[in-house]
Amino acid sequence: METPNSLTILFSRSTCIFIAMMCLLSHGTQGETVALDGNNFNNIIATHELVFVNFYADWCRFSQILAPVFADAAKKVKEVYPEVGKVAFGKVDCDKEGGVATTYHISKYPTLKLFRNGQVVKKEYRGQRSAEALAEYIKKQLEDTIQQHDNMDQIDEMQDKKRNMIGYFSDKETDSYKTFRRVAMQLREDCVFHAVIGAPSEGERGGSEAKLVFRPPNTRREDIQYVGETHNFDFMVQWMQERCVPLVREITFENAEELTEEGLPFLILFHKVEDTAILQKYTDAVQRELLSEKSSMNFLTADGSKFSHPLHHLGKTANDLPVLAIDSFRHMYLFPHDIHEGLETQGLLKQFVSDLHSGKLHREFHHGPDPTKVPALPNKEEIKGDHIPHEENAEKVEQPTSPPESSFVKLAPSENRYTILRHRDEL
Repeated sequence: METPNSLTILFSRSTCIFIAMMCLLSHGTQGETVALDGNNFNNIIATHELVFVNFYADWCRFSQILAPVFADAAKKVKEVYPEVGKVAFGKVDCDKEGGVATTYHISKYPTLKLFRNGQVVKKEYRGQRSAEALAEYIKKQLEDTIQQHDNMDQIDEMQDKKRNMIGYFSDKETDSYKTFRRVAMQLREDCVFHAVIGAPSEGERGGSEAKLVFRPPNTRREDIQYVGETHNFDFMVQWMQERCVPLVREITFENAEELTEEGLPFLILFHKVEDTAILQKYTDAVQRELLSEKSSMNFLTADGSKFSHPLHHLGKTANDLPVLAIDSFRHMYLFPHDIHEGLETQGLLKQFVSDLHSGKLHREFHHGPDPTKVPALPNKEEIKGDHIPHEENAEKVEQPTSPPESSFVKLAPSENRYTILRHRDEL
């Protein structure tokens, strides 16, 4: 099999761009915006560095107001970045493209989401909705996020409370640096990226083209080296994302709303700030039992004294901390075991999460505990002799109960800026 030469690669890239441009033309535009649907959506976001998407509904008054503003912003950005494949402004009619809207958890109109290198950015746009503000937001997203350093002393003096990704490169024109830059753009909200170029980096590189390391917060020179191919984007972004986005995160009033936007249920530990032991025990248990669940659930910790309202919903107070619960965005469910025993005993935490996914938690809240055994019916002889099973041996049926409502779903976008989805009976 022949290795593709530069001409072949250039031709392939040109072909992709040509296909994307044909999709733009064939699906119609309004000014500098392109109508996106199930047929062209994935292709458009894959062939542009940035795609800014307006998820709207024609009947929504706020969507109607935003439409010309969004188109004007697209025109302003296009004047600054006219290159093909750089930026696209797209729009999705959610009434017609319900599949696309469902994929990205659109629950209010209009919703503005940014896609970078084919991947949706977790934070949706929530700034001012003027053409100037939208254009400025996109320009900001295109700024180089890598901090350049002239010597190693600057690296040693960097902030140790941040998650830092450090690259040592022979030259900015190498494929390694260009790949690093793409990943830095992708994870700009999660890590601080640094680069040392040329001679000052030689001592770290040892003659190689590049060396990449991750420096965790609150450490000095305890770097974790990347050992994959330095020009493999997919492998590099996966490795760096695992380190830039911790498995267990703290939820605060500042980031709660954006965490709800990820659309994943919360497994959340409410604790006293000074109780670092329970934090470590919880983190260890999640790491040990729930790695396979990281794409279907957010693992969080919260200062129980600040988040007293969710505790109140659960019938708990700060005196009951630590408290472990799941918020499914419909209801909240308490961990049914002693928290210390539950985090130490293999399988109990995993079962709690599995019971959410299977619907057992919700079912038992409404209908009582699932039966563990079915009493045998009496035979004819027993009936004749009035030998009926004793009441204490029969399965006890609990009365239906109602779980506490979700607390964190109420941190969704303000109704003053969005129109909520209409129910079918309102159509």
